[in-house]
Amino acid sequence: MAQEKMSEIPASEITPKQIYMNRRKFMAAAVAGAAALASDRAMHLAHASPVEAAEALSTVKSQYSTPGLTPTSLFDITHYNNFYEFGVDKDDPAKNAWRLKTRPWSVKVEGLVQQERTFDIDDLLKLRPMEERVYRFRCVEAWSMVIPWAGYSLSELIKECEPKPEAKYIQFVSLASTKDELLPWNAGISWPYTEGLRMDEAMHPLTLLTFGLYGQDLPNQDGAPVRVVVPWKYGFKSAKSIVKIRFVKNQPGTTWNEMAPNEYGFYSNVNPNRDHPRWSQKRERVIGAPLWKQSQPTLMFNGYGDQVASLYKGMDLIKDY
Repeated sequence: MAQEKMSEIPASEITPKQIYMNRRKFMAAAVAGAAALASDRAMHLAHASPVEAAEALSTVKSQYSTPGLTPTSLFDITHYNNFYEFGVDKDDPAKNAWRLKTRPWSVKVEGLVQQERTFDIDDLLKLRPMEERVYRFRCVEAWSMVIPWAGYSLSELIKECEPKPEAKYIQFVSLASTKDELLPWNAGISWPYTEGLRMDEAMHPLTLLTFGLYGQDLPNQDGAPVRVVVPWKYGFKSAKSIVKIRFVKNQPGTTWNEMAPNEYGFYSNVNPNRDHPRWSQKRERVIGAPLWKQSQPTLMFNGYGDQVASLYKGMDLIKDY
């Protein structure tokens, strides 16, 4: 299909190839679980939504917040999501992620560290002062938002973990529960969801260990209770609902890169010059913007080039995508 024709397809309607191929399997599982979910959903409707029930966070202003940006509405941020553990459509996480139980919660640290340890989520919340950082957020499907996250630099936790000198990468492992808080489908993905960063990327001050947005605890559909946010990379690199962090010597496996390496690279830096094989990355659709402002040019490194381009000096960003 010609590039011009592909660009006419709304980004919200683009489904990753592997997900498309598993659609029948997904639908069969969804139908099988529908009856069991009906009563649960009815109970949920009788209670406050996860957003309404979220606790306020005490935050301070951050020098790393991007100035001059208007945040996307809380409704759009919490109702237009990719979180395949809770369904493959954009509104599925908002409907289904209330089932996720975020207390108790702990994050295990293992691998090339001086001592393996486990952090309780409440200890992580108190580890450093919480900052509000307004970041651009760019999805690989060519849509974007502006989100006021709350957290602190991941580097602060990394220093607490005391990685060994030979640790060159960090891997994140998301929740993959067999209990009923997760829906009974696999969306064609091998769980648990994993992501990873090179150590210098993880240590960059822009990389955020994230606990909230809009001054509240993270809603479940946005990756509660703890996730990472890497603003110069496509959104799938920002692992959600993290339960394990591994420090490793070699480049770790990551979910989308292993499923479709020709489509989803390990680095996945936002790059208008490197199209996805099935659609262009030159422009993006801004969620919640007026119609005449929705289509905008994609910025190299999502607009964070001045801060992060030096991390990739000498690399071919078309080849090392």
